[in-house]
Amino acid sequence: MTTSSKPLLVSFNLCPYVQRSVIKLNHKQVDFDIEYIDLQNKPDWFLKISPLGKVPVLKVDDTVIFESAVINEYLDEVNPPSLHPADPLRKAHNRAWIEFGSGLFMEHYWLSVAQDEETFNQKRQSLEQKLAQVEAQLGEGPYFNGDQFSLVDTAYAPLFMRLALLEKAGGPSILTGKIRNWSEALLARVEVQKSVPDHFEELFLAYIQKSETYLKTLLQ
Repeated sequence: MTTSSKPLLVSFNLCPYVQRSVIKLNHKQVDFDIEYIDLQNKPDWFLKISPLGKVPVLKVDDTVIFESAVINEYLDEVNPPSLHPADPLRKAHNRAWIEFGSGLFMEHYWLSVAQDEETFNQKRQSLEQKLAQVEAQLGEGPYFNGDQFSLVDTAYAPLFMRLALLEKAGGPSILTGKIRNWSEALLARVEVQKSVPDHFEELFLAYIQKSETYLKTLLQ
């Protein structure tokens, strides 16, 4: 494990939840370390510091924080100015849709592991319906809160990146309308582009290709 006075994020190289934190830290130009582990062979030091045995975890000096939503809120608090809106009601609204976005990662997962076309189409429809609910919250953009980049944007960017990569490789075109515009605005940002490991596209598509799923049959 890396030893440093800088905050240390521990995750695996395809984790969308830790990517949210990396986007935030990149945006604020905060110096940090990140260490990727093999989830199939978790090191002993990780199991000692992660009460749930899950990633991501954040180590700050001798204190360990787990659960991605808690990590992201902490990082936002200690690296001002906050990426949340100042208005308490708008901030609560953003937090609610961040939580909703967390559930979309699982929707994407179930889409990815569907074994047949019928199940795949069911999961695709479910994801599209939920994205339509998000779209109803969007204004003129380019971001969730208009022209102000915020923590809710960091929460959705990892999902948009994965959907865009799948579409590029021959997968389904799921992002439409205002959601696509929002996605394109986020994926154009440097802090988002640099929030994943080198060769992320190859790693991500290789992960999909090694599974015997319906999605694999669609990819080029």
